[in-house]
Amino acid sequence: MSLDSRGSLYLLPNTLGDTAPDSVIAGKVLNRARSLDYIIAEDPKAARAFLKRIGSTRALQGIRVDRLDHNTPPREVPLLLEPVLAGRDAGLLSEAGLPSIADPGATLVRLAHEKGVRVVPLSGPSSILLALCASGLDGQHFAFHGYLPVRQAHLATKLKELERQSRREGQTQIFIETPYRNESTLAAMLHALSDSTLVCVATDLTLESEMVKTRSVATWRGNTLPLKGRPTVFLFLAQAAA
Repeated sequence: MSLDSRGSLYLLPNTLGDTAPDSVIAGKVLNRARSLDYIIAEDPKAARAFLKRIGSTRALQGIRVDRLDHNTPPREVPLLLEPVLAGRDAGLLSEAGLPSIADPGATLVRLAHEKGVRVVPLSGPSSILLALCASGLDGQHFAFHGYLPVRQAHLATKLKELERQSRREGQTQIFIETPYRNESTLAAMLHALSDSTLVCVATDLTLESEMVKTRSVATWRGNTLPLKGRPTVFLFLAQAAA
């Protein structure tokens, strides 16, 4: 099969919450999303709601939406790419932000590369990068760790390990958490990390309730915030020893 006869896989940005798509996603990107009649998404119902919000130029009942989530068996992932190999363009849509970042879409993207399918990333909001930009922490050296351990003892051990790495390499450490555990996670950070370590909490990014605060651990201890149920990115940077 000629490479020219294959479709392309477009990586579609999504909003980070209940905000107007055209306020955070460029018109050219939205136009591409509106034109697609094959979407691969974590939640087909949410994907159809997104397509309705952006005003898809296709009849919604005629748009094929397939599921790709953490429970999708590996043997089924190639099936999602078959229409693209046959010439149909597809859009990969995350639940929030950009596909493949803290998102199961990376498996499909890797397979697309293996099959010679053109992968087209489209610009949109990323909570991780927005948090880093707004934190004032080191944006030259950073690492994203996804979710840290849930059990408090394991979480404390991991935080101390990442703090040593941050101090040694001058590296900003970034991670996320399930919203209902935000407050207990921040409490664990303030208990485990050194007083001088800088901690940033970036919450509800791109929403009207957006809040980004960077403070030392010592300062945070007297100024915690209500975070439960609010999408949040946590960042910290250990200060070099005097």
